[in-house]
Amino acid sequence: MRALLAPAARSRRGQCAVRPLRRCGERRGGGVKRSVPVAGLVIAAAVFVLDQLIKWVVTGPLGINFLGASREIVSFFDLRFVQNMGVSLGLLRAESELARWGLVVMTAAIAGAVTFWMWREEKAADKLALGLVLGGALGNIVDRVRFGYVVDFADLHFGEWRPFLVFNVADAAITIGVLILLVRALLIRDKPTAKPDKMASENVNA
Repeated sequence: MRALLAPAARSRRGQCAVRPLRRCGERRGGGVKRSVPVAGLVIAAAVFVLDQLIKWVVTGPLGINFLGASREIVSFFDLRFVQNMGVSLGLLRAESELARWGLVVMTAAIAGAVTFWMWREEKAADKLALGLVLGGALGNIVDRVRFGYVVDFADLHFGEWRPFLVFNVADAAITIGVLILLVRALLIRDKPTAKPDKMASENVNA
């Protein structure tokens, strides 16, 4: 009996060997396990803490906490208190309580989607970029929940020309993260990997 079963067992092992490796792993283990994106979460936490800390320093010890308050740091950069009723860089202004909480829900949903994406992402650079976006989103969400607006303070200008609206650390992190994702998606191509069927035929011939 053992002699009769041996060829069938070898045949099943051979079939699994020539199938795509991921498919065999899913059948045995019930699914492919994904690692926790530790680096992305660390980046997100660092951005969130830095954003909240600098906002506290600007509005607390430095006293720049009312409309019109400002302090020149260098000739092209001021600290200027702005209540941003919209999302990043002043977009989608919310003037009512309903609109305010609508923005909270919307940005929280975006943060959740970014977290889900980061958990499924396999490329380290993309995980770090998503961490920047997530940390910035959380920083601005906390502001909107606490104050009803986002605290902006960074005023970059060259004479009267301003390349950006007044922004904060969270806005900068979101912008940088999105730019990294776009550049990588448009300009960087991964090296093509050998097709499973070709790899399987090479294994059989060997």
